[in-house]
Amino acid sequence: MIVSLPMYDRAETAAANDALWQGVRARLGYGPEALHRDIGLWEAWLAPDLLLSQTCNLPYRLRLHGHVQLVGSPDYELPGCPPGYYNSVLVARADDDRALPQLAKRSVINQPHSQSGFGALWYHLADHGITPTIVGESGGHVRSAPMVAEGAGDLACIDALSWRLIKRHDPVAAQLREIDRTAPTPATPYITGAGTDLDALRESLSGAIAGLAPEHREALSLQDLAVLDEAAYLNLPNPPARDAA
Repeated sequence: MIVSLPMYDRAETAAANDALWQGVRARLGYGPEALHRDIGLWEAWLAPDLLLSQTCNLPYRLRLHGHVQLVGSPDYELPGCPPGYYNSVLVARADDDRALPQLAKRSVINQPHSQSGFGALWYHLADHGITPTIVGESGGHVRSAPMVAEGAGDLACIDALSWRLIKRHDPVAAQLREIDRTAPTPATPYITGAGTDLDALRESLSGAIAGLAPEHREALSLQDLAVLDEAAYLNLPNPPARDAA
């Protein structure tokens, strides 16, 4: 069985993610001994023996819906977000005081299938009458920040929890400034395979989150599990395909 927690797994959070999975496994009564960290995102998400992983709204809407079950969304208690929701932070270099329309002409995204790094950026800018020009794909929020700091782009959209972790752990944050925040959308949902006992897994995950040690809760900013209506994920608009952007 495949178990991965890839969304916010970095050196500073690895022990907390390990503890979270051990809490789930103890309550569930089965599952692999350790998280799978040597598996690709899509390989894990689409694995027929997927037990638990964490994905993003856009991959769920585009490809995963109908193949996996939604377990719930994490509640990170982010500013301005209801339980189980998150948003994204638009960042630019601290010494670049240009306005959003100029910054958007050299935008960096993390991945074209990212809600928080591409979808949220596209529709936030659209609400301001701006169409961004995408000049690079970083491969991950933690790499978008240095790309902007180093001048490979002028604007990036980073999900609020990733930005919190970057500010907490990465010196590059001091070289960046917050421009704006996007509207909240459902946070990166936990998913499982179609054949899993959803109620048992959901109860085990909820209990594991409640049982986290204070230092692990602090490392992950993880407070609770929110079970949202599926429509909250599916009714969001999709950004254009990258070749059309």
